[in-house]
Amino acid sequence: MVPITSSFQTEAPLHPKAAQLLTEVFARGWADPAKIHEPSRQTALLLHEAKASFAAALGVRADEIYFLGEPPLGFHLGINGLLTPASCLFFSGTDRAPVHAIVHQRTSSHLAAAEYENQNGSPSDVLVYQSINPETGIHKEKPENFLGAVFVDNTAYGVHSHLPSNWSASFWQSRSWQGPAGLGVLAIKNEVNWRNPLPHIDSTKVPQSFSIPLALASAIALENFTKDLLSAHTQTREFKNEIISFLQKNIGDVLIVGLEDESSASLLSVIISGVDSERLINDLNARQIYVDAGSACMSGNMQPSHVLAAMGLPVTGNMRITLHPQTTHEDVAKLLLNLEELVRKQRNIN
Repeated sequence: MVPITSSFQTEAPLHPKAAQLLTEVFARGWADPAKIHEPSRQTALLLHEAKASFAAALGVRADEIYFLGEPPLGFHLGINGLLTPASCLFFSGTDRAPVHAIVHQRTSSHLAAAEYENQNGSPSDVLVYQSINPETGIHKEKPENFLGAVFVDNTAYGVHSHLPSNWSASFWQSRSWQGPAGLGVLAIKNEVNWRNPLPHIDSTKVPQSFSIPLALASAIALENFTKDLLSAHTQTREFKNEIISFLQKNIGDVLIVGLEDESSASLLSVIISGVDSERLINDLNARQIYVDAGSACMSGNMQPSHVLAAMGLPVTGNMRITLHPQTTHEDVAKLLLNLEELVRKQRNIN
């Protein structure tokens, strides 16, 4: 099991409890739950228990949950399944890249899409609501007065189960609670008018290509991560405040993104003036300290953040810090000590 020590990246290793039982879930979750043989019945029972666990943690009904073996499909299925040619798709400039791809496809087809500015919309319209921005950690007010369908993007780090009362579909990613990669969780409210946007010849709502063992492991990770996150919440918030205070006092000329907004205790986005993000990330990496920069949707290639651009903020000098339940005082102290040294070096301060 790889420790999370000194890692402030959004991605984290599989939760220790899930890793501990990984061999067992693969040994027990191999059979097709749709068949009538005893191994299949046992698998179906395990899958039913997993869905019940997800339902309790995510605030939805078990029969509203669908697993996806290709997580990015969650945006396409959830949003396009609610849209009709008569709909206007409301979105935000700070939404994830897959949402903007859907907007682009829609406008290219001369169908309606518009940035959301607290409009009530009409019953045929669809709103993409991002509960917490995965890059800045900023909470968004629930669109309780929106008249149309609401797709909830719950893919930010952590577990966010307080859905608006008028939600129609919601999407989570297993990685956000230290579950295994390669699994998405889509919830579609039973009474909403949703149509499968994929080519299909049966009544199946989503492709049945997900790994059952990964779904079982993800349920274990979710249950234990939720406990860890709740118990570590106060400590995590203190760490975040400590980092902010240090950046402002010891490094200076730093912009804390969303400082005045309600935000996640686990996520912190900062813009450090006079610093090259890629060089800073590489220098920290050489010291075995791992942080993120660039777009949260495309961090691997250091693409500039479209979220910061949409907020009218600089896209250079950005760094994103994720505080995990396992983060320690020593991790934070190591980060701050090295960060100050490396920033001073870039700024040529002796």
